[in-house]
Amino acid sequence: MLQILGITAPIFILIGIGFLSARGRLVGPEQVLGLGKFVITFALPALVIRALLEKPLDEVFDATYLLAYGIGSQAVFWGGFLFSRLVRKDGLSGSALSGMGMSVSNSGFIGYPIVVMVLGSPAAVALALGMLVENLLMIPLALGIAELGRQNGGSLRAALLDTFMRLLRNPIIIAISIGLALALLGVRLPAVPARVVEMLAAASAPVALFVIGASLYGLKAGGLVKDVAQLSIGKLLLHPLAVWLSFQLLPPVEPALRVAGVLFACAPMMSIYPILGQRFGLEGRCAAALVVTTVLAFVSISGFIGALT
Repeated sequence: MLQILGITAPIFILIGIGFLSARGRLVGPEQVLGLGKFVITFALPALVIRALLEKPLDEVFDATYLLAYGIGSQAVFWGGFLFSRLVRKDGLSGSALSGMGMSVSNSGFIGYPIVVMVLGSPAAVALALGMLVENLLMIPLALGIAELGRQNGGSLRAALLDTFMRLLRNPIIIAISIGLALALLGVRLPAVPARVVEMLAAASAPVALFVIGASLYGLKAGGLVKDVAQLSIGKLLLHPLAVWLSFQLLPPVEPALRVAGVLFACAPMMSIYPILGQRFGLEGRCAAALVVTTVLAFVSISGFIGALT
């Protein structure tokens, strides 16, 4: 138990420092936004490029991992979508946002810092592979369906195309493309650029956790018990269990990658979840779910680490 706390406690202490810094007005919203942009635009892309260049490409790219993580995430997405649509009688937008909240992790800001403390270098490879699933499959699908509900009969194809084009400009996707291209060509970065990439990558985990904590300050979690319960159970329990089951049913992958996939699925939903929900009038539900799942993740992640390691 103490060993598990040694892994998870520093993660949530850093989140707590970010929260208290925002509450004490040591950092303001604009500064937090700037730090978040630094992580998304520079630190995480550097981390992905480093991961893709550290090993030969055939050791980095794992189709079974992509398939297992994708199948598990899709199963939870459609389960959450159908439950919201058929049982809770939500509209298309609300159902799609519920499914996304249950099946898309905060991989960069919370998942990676946890997995790197448990496994070390395999965490970066799993991050790059998981980002492919999340950014090219899960997010476009969820936002496309949500846009269809908002447009009252609009074109799903147009909504998906618009989402896909915006995702192509995502710094993480650009970094994956650059890293894959360099790896395919057998190019290695010269000493100075490589050191810059290394320094940026090292900053990703602590700054990301600080930003998560600071971003949680001011979010309200009351009055939405049923919504939050569904999203919390789906994200913190069903998603990692579905990914774990997918790994059991498919051909074996490297044990460290299998553990990484399940732990990435354990992370709460994306920190921009309330921002995405705002477009569809669901920011209250999304913000409440983000607060509660981030707090409860300390317990659920500790439990999964104990079971997997």
